[in-house]
Amino acid sequence: MTLRALQIFWHKLTHWEYWPLHVIYFPIYLLYGYYSIKAKSICFFNAVNPSIKNGGLMMESKKKVYNLIPKKYYAKTVLIHPKTTSEGIKVFLKKKGLTFPLIAKPDIGLRGSAVQKIHSEKELFDYHQKANFDYLIQDFIPYPNEIGVFYVRYPNKEKGKITGVVFKETLAIIGDGTSTIEELLNKTPRFQIQLKNLKKEHGAIFNKVLTKGEKLNLMPYGSHSRGAKFNDFSSIITPQLTESINKICLQIDGFYYGRLDIMYNTVDELEQGKNLMIVELNGAKSEPTHIYDPEHSLLFAWKTLAKHIKYMFEISQINHKSKGTPYLKYQIGIREMQAHFLQNKKIIQFKFI
Repeated sequence: MTLRALQIFWHKLTHWEYWPLHVIYFPIYLLYGYYSIKAKSICFFNAVNPSIKNGGLMMESKKKVYNLIPKKYYAKTVLIHPKTTSEGIKVFLKKKGLTFPLIAKPDIGLRGSAVQKIHSEKELFDYHQKANFDYLIQDFIPYPNEIGVFYVRYPNKEKGKITGVVFKETLAIIGDGTSTIEELLNKTPRFQIQLKNLKKEHGAIFNKVLTKGEKLNLMPYGSHSRGAKFNDFSSIITPQLTESINKICLQIDGFYYGRLDIMYNTVDELEQGKNLMIVELNGAKSEPTHIYDPEHSLLFAWKTLAKHIKYMFEISQINHKSKGTPYLKYQIGIREMQAHFLQNKKIIQFKFI
C-alpha cells in the first residue's frame, strides 16, 4: 500500500461519514423494524408522501416529482428515454428552449451518481449513447450556493417545520500562485479520495498553476459521493425562512416529509423565498444530511436519524388512519425493491468519461 493510499484509508477510517452506509444505519434498521411492528406493515413508508411513488423511498421518478412542484421553483426539464433519437433530443431542446451548459441526471437516481454537467451537443450525445436508463436534461442553475432543507409537516397541521439545513460545499480549490492543480488537490484528503475520477475528467489541466486567489470548481454537484463537504447550516433557520419553505411545500400536493435540495443566491433572499430553485425533492429515502458535518459525532447522527424515522412513522400513521392512504403490500414492496437494486446497478455501471 502506497503512502497516499494509506493516508486515504486512515482518513476514511477516522471519519465515520465515509463508513459503509449499512454500518452507519444498522441501529436505525432495528428501530425501523420496531416501527414496522407497530404499524403492522414493513412498508408503512408508502403513506408518508401519498403523491410520490412508494412515498419517495424507491423507484420514484424525479420528473413526476417535479410535476408536483410549481414550475417557477425548478429548472426547465426534459425527460429522455434511451431509445430517443439524436434528432428527437434536438427537438426537445428547441421546444423547451434549453441551451448549454446543461445538467444530465438519471430520472431514478442514486446519491448523485451519473449526474453530469454537459457543455456541448457532442457531450450530450455521448451521455445519451452510454445511458441505458431514462434521464433528465435540465437548465444549469446559475445560483452559487446549494443547501439541503429537511422539512416535516404533520397532515393535521397547517404549518410544517425545518428539522435541519445542510450547506453543500462543492469540490473547489483556490490557487496559491505556485502549486499545480494536482498538488492543491493532494493537500486535502477529501479531494484525494476523488483524485481518480477528477483525473479522468480534468487530467489535461492538472499541471496548470492557478494564480493566487483564483478559484476553480472541479465538481459543481452538491453530492457527498462526488467530493462535496456537508456543513451543518441549521443556524440559519428562522421563523421567516420556515415560513418561506412552508409556503413552497404547501403548494406541493401530498408532500409531508423529505428534503429539498435548493440552489440560492444569498441567505437574505432565501429567507424571503426569492432567487432560489429546487434542484431535487426527496421523500422517504431522504437523509437529514447535516448529520454528515465532520464536526458531528456518530451518536449525533444516530439520534437525528432516529428522530426522523419517528416523524416518518407518525406521518404515515396519520395518512393511513385518517386519509385512508394504504401501506404498500409486502409482495409489491419486494418487487419494487428488486427493481430498485437493478436500477442502482445500471447507474453504478454508467461511465461517462
